[in-house]
Amino acid sequence: MPHPFPTPDGPLPDWNLGAVVGALRKSREVTHNVRHKGRIRELPSREALSQIVQGLSAALFPTHYGRPDLTDESIDYFVGYTLHDTLTVLAEQVRRGLLFVGDDLDESDPGLAQTLAAKAGETTREFASQLPEIRALLVSDLQAAYQGDPAATSVSEILLSYPGMTAIISYRIAHALYKLGAPLLARLIADIAHGATGIDIHPGAQIGPAFFIDHGTGVVIGETTVIGQRVRLYQAVTLGAKRFPTDENGALLKGHPRHPVLEDDVVIYAGATVLGRITIGKGSTIGGNVWLTNSVPPGSNVTQAQNRGA
Repeated sequence: MPHPFPTPDGPLPDWNLGAVVGALRKSREVTHNVRHKGRIRELPSREALSQIVQGLSAALFPTHYGRPDLTDESIDYFVGYTLHDTLTVLAEQVRRGLLFVGDDLDESDPGLAQTLAAKAGETTREFASQLPEIRALLVSDLQAAYQGDPAATSVSEILLSYPGMTAIISYRIAHALYKLGAPLLARLIADIAHGATGIDIHPGAQIGPAFFIDHGTGVVIGETTVIGQRVRLYQAVTLGAKRFPTDENGALLKGHPRHPVLEDDVVIYAGATVLGRITIGKGSTIGGNVWLTNSVPPGSNVTQAQNRGA
């Protein structure tokens, strides 16, 4: 077999691959083993999860993300067929993700595979039952985008070309899976959307209906953020943590509420940074580039100049 990297002149390079491969094996298996529990190799697939989001999007909005030639007679068949295939793939990914949930799995149990498969099927059925509710939330988000952006000419334009809408679709799907006990899958879906849109929404965040992200690039929404109804964010807004609480041993406390609470009808303009477990009161407006670490009452109007003088 020819060398994969032949040189035009002279001998082939000697990379001492035997020694390198052996040292990497020792690092991988012994010295620096980072596999979950030291041995789990069966990981969820980012490619499969991308296909799942595409399939679910097509089932939720078939004429926009599915096929353009659907008719009243064929659309239900298409949705059913798409959901069957997509949920079958999802169940397998949920099964793989369950290997990373909790520390009480007995991998020596001969019935573990059957138990995980049954649990994955139950989780997937419950997720499927929530799809009408997810679609209702997404329609409210669509309407908020159309009403909130004078440049929007139709809901189709928003579905097909707004990165904020793309990110919110992935978030609504990921959040449902997160609540159903599939956090690893939810994080992967969120990261895939982050890579595609530049918008980073943790699936653990709680976001109410009629949510609109305009432009969107650089938006970050942390895990314990709570967002009410009819909230609008612009690009480069950060809803983050001010500090990271630790236990008596100095280890970070996981899941501790550390991100902002935004009440209904809040608007936050481009570049604003809102940190800590603070509350932005109903109907408040936070101006561009504001750095905010304290709660504000309902109806507040916070600008950079006000913050500088405070």
